[in-house]
Amino acid sequence: MTVYDIASAIEAFAPLPLQESYDNAGMQVGRGDRNVNAVMLCLDVTAEVLEEAIRRQCEMIVSHHPLIFHGLKSLTGADETQRIVMRALEAGVAIYSAHTNLDSTWNGVSHEMAHILGLSDISVLEPAEGNPRAGLGVVGSITPTPKLELLRRIKEKFNVGCLRYSSQSSTLVVKRVALCGGSGGSLIRRALDAGADLYVTADVKYHDFATYGQRMVIADIGHYESELCSMRIFSRIIRGRYPDIVVYFSDDQRNPVGVM
Repeated sequence: MTVYDIASAIEAFAPLPLQESYDNAGMQVGRGDRNVNAVMLCLDVTAEVLEEAIRRQCEMIVSHHPLIFHGLKSLTGADETQRIVMRALEAGVAIYSAHTNLDSTWNGVSHEMAHILGLSDISVLEPAEGNPRAGLGVVGSITPTPKLELLRRIKEKFNVGCLRYSSQSSTLVVKRVALCGGSGGSLIRRALDAGADLYVTADVKYHDFATYGQRMVIADIGHYESELCSMRIFSRIIRGRYPDIVVYFSDDQRNPVGVM
C-alpha cells in the first residue's frame, strides 16, 4: 500500500470538497507513491509526534488538524511548522490531514461523539446545502437522564479534566443532546432550534454561556478532548481497507491546554 492508497481510503469516507473554505485538509508533506507499512494517528502533528513516528518506523502520519494551515512562503526552519516539515522530508515521513471534511461527513467526528454517549435518531445539526447527510454537528435522543448525572458521564467518557457548563440552566432531565467537535459556539442557536436540552462542544465564549445558558445546558469539554475520537475514525477506515498495515495511536501527543 502507498501513501496515496491511505489518502484515497480516507477521502472516500470524508471527501475533500466537504472541507470549509478556510481549511487545508489533504496531503501536507511527502510523496504519494511511497510504500506504507505503518501509520501514526494523532490530533496535532508536533515535533514529539513526528519523532515518535520515526522511532516506530512509520512512513506516514495521519492527523485531524492540518500541520500547514496557512501557506508557507519559505522553508528555512525559522518556525516550528517549517522545522517539522523539513524533518519529515528528511526522514521520509508523509503527513496527511482530514479536518473539517471529517467533521462534516456522515459518521464523522460529531457522530463519533454521539455514539460514545449512546445517542439514537441522529441527524445533522447544520446540514450542508443540498446534502442532509453532510454538515457540522449532530443532534439525537438519549434515555432521559438527570442533568448532573449526564455531565459526570460526559466528563468520564471524554476524559475531561475541567468541564465548563451553564450552571444557570433550569434543565433537570436531558432527553435530547446536540454535539459538535471542536469550536462549536456558532451552532448554539442551531442546537436550541433543534430542541436540545444539552449541547456538548468546545471553546464556548463567556457571553454565549450568559446569553443562552438559561435555555439549555451548554457543556464545554475542551477542544482537544472533543476531537480525540477522530483517531478512532481514522483507525477504522485504514484497518478496514488495509488490515495488514500497522496503525499506532500516538503516545507522545499532548493537550496544549493544561488545567490545575
